[in-house]
Parts: sequence; C-alpha cells; structure tokens
Amino acid sequence: NGEAYALTAPLVTKSDGTKFGKSEGGNVWLDPKKTSPYKFYQFWLNVADEDALKFIKIYSLKSREEIEGIIAESIGNEHLRLVQKALAEEMTIRVHSQEDYEMAVKATQIFFGNGTADDLKSLDESTLQASLEGLESFEIAKTDLETGIPILDFLAVNTAIFPSKGEARKTIQSNGFAFNKTKETDVNAIVNTSLLLHGKYIIAQKGKKQYYLITIA
Repeated sequence: NGEAYALTAPLVTKSDGTKFGKSEGGNVWLDPKKTSPYKFYQFWLNVADEDALKFIKIYSLKSREEIEGIIAESIGNEHLRLVQKALAEEMTIRVHSQEDYEMAVKATQIFFGNGTADDLKSLDESTLQASLEGLESFEIAKTDLETGIPILDFLAVNTAIFPSKGEARKTIQSNGFAFNKTKETDVNAIVNTSLLLHGKYIIAQKGKKQYYLITIA
C-alpha cells in the first residue's frame, strides 16, 4: 500500500470571525466579469485595519522586510490606510493589470478625492460604470436632451436632484453645483448632449459629496 500525504492550512478569517470567501458575500472574484477591477481595488482599499495587517502577510509577494516597513510606517497613521493602499495596488496589478489599477485609482480620486473633469473624461466605460453603481439615478429621454433642457428644469423637474428650482438656482449661484466635475454657475444654461460621457451618462454633483447619475435612454 502506498502512502498518501495531505497539506492543510487554517481558514483565512476576517476580524469579525467570518471566513474570507465568496460564500460569505461582499468578497471578490478573480474574474473581471464578476468583480470589476474598480470593485476589486475598492475591496482591498476598504478592509478593516486588523484585516489589512493579516492579509498583506498572506497575499503579498513583497519581501518580509518590505511588508514590515509598510506596517511600521502605518502605525499611528492608520487614517492614511497605507497597508490597504499597498495591498490594493499589488493585488489589483497582479490579478488585473497596471492599467486597470491606474483606472481604479483615478475613479477613486474622482469620487472620494480631488479628481478632475479631465480624469473623469479619461475613464474607460467599464470603470465608469463600476464606479457609478449605488449612486442615486435618474433617466431622461435622449430626444429631450437633443432639444435642450433649461438647467433649472433639468435639476428640479426632469430629475429630483433639487426639490425646487429656487433651491437649484441658489446652489448654482453659490458655486455649489457641477456637471461632470466642472462647476456650473449659469442659471440660464441649457443642458444638452454635449455633456454626455460615453454617449449615455451625465454626473451631477451637489456640494462636495453628493453625486447623482443621469442616464440617457
């Protein structure tokens, strides 16, 4: 009779005690059709501090010295998420590509940092679609947009971005509104197809953090 050998390893678990795996929900696939590079990057970027310290030791191919250096630098600077960023960068490049990683970072900066209108326009459609998931959204017929819609109607009648034209006017005049990361200060502007991203999207921004997606059907 021959001898058989087996190699086992403990389950990788998260700080809440649940296992790290797709069956638990909220985790990631290696297939970009099931988890986009943007979502993949965001997953690693948003893991808890305790999990990041564990995962970088398990999944990173960096040397022990490099990992220990990243961890040491992060102590006292947890708000900078240095471990998460290092892990997100390495894993996204390894599983997807350098280009996918750069797109994911750019999208993250657009919605959570200081990304510019040019950054937004440069996103490929798949990254843009992934980053828009979860935004409050409205749909407008393309024929209406081709005719042109006065901005106050667009914001308070065709959509419900503002509860009234008066509030929309006030926010625009106070420099608190943007289309596609570009400030809009003209209360008499006409919204038309020139604003479309990839021929079908407009992103409205009210204040610093409130984003809305308008899809053209």
